Amino acid sequence: MIKPDFWSIPESNLSAAALAEKIVTLKQRLLDITARFSDVRFATSLAAEDMAITDAIAQSKANIQFFTLATGRLHQETVDMAKTTEDHYGLAIQKVYPEDTDVQAFIDQYGMNGFYDGEGPKKACCGARKIKPLNAALLGADAWLTGQRRGQSTTRTELHFEELDDARGITKFNPLFDWTEADIWAYIKQENVPIHPLHLKGYPSIGCEPCTRQVKKGEDIRAGRWWWLQSDSKECGLHVNK
Repeated sequence: MIKPDFWSIPESNLSAAALAEKIVTLKQRLLDITARFSDVRFATSLAAEDMAITDAIAQSKANIQFFTLATGRLHQETVDMAKTTEDHYGLAIQKVYPEDTDVQAFIDQYGMNGFYDGEGPKKACCGARKIKPLNAALLGADAWLTGQRRGQSTTRTELHFEELDDARGITKFNPLFDWTEADIWAYIKQENVPIHPLHLKGYPSIGCEPCTRQVKKGEDIRAGRWWWLQSDSKECGLHVNK
């Protein structure tokens, strides 16, 4: 039986000068954000884009708080990656957990893995384990950051650097909005940024363990997220406004 050929970290033909310019611009974006807002928070998934932002925050010393959504269904590699990141950069990442009552309400209605039954149950699970915790993590914040890029999916092609998060009434920034996948990996390689172990096993996009799988070479990089749903259902709701 032939083993499938999975996604692998892409090579980049970006010149050293072009990469250096991108890095300077990224750091300046972060500093400009913190000059405008007093309480800026960064939601890190600990995957490649977010690790590049983490490194840029650490290097620029931008005053930005880190948090991650500890959904209770993450890969062990992701749980371990949080500590790896804290140790490498000497920073603290707040772990934001879902409410036990919300998780139990989902289980009571749909079952532990009921999200496989369709878009509705999937949204309900993400609502309990990700969206409500995100809302709690952003209470009191003036602005927040994401690792979204235009090239990640068809739902993000019109992504801007700065947006109004209508759902939460605060400003949201996507400092890597105009970066390519290859740009991200060029940065990570040059700056020796810690790499999530699952990226080395064919996972370009990483979410909860039961909802993420490896991607075959040539597939969309988010094809492994909620793979049992249609291609236009590759968002959990974190980045959807009212």
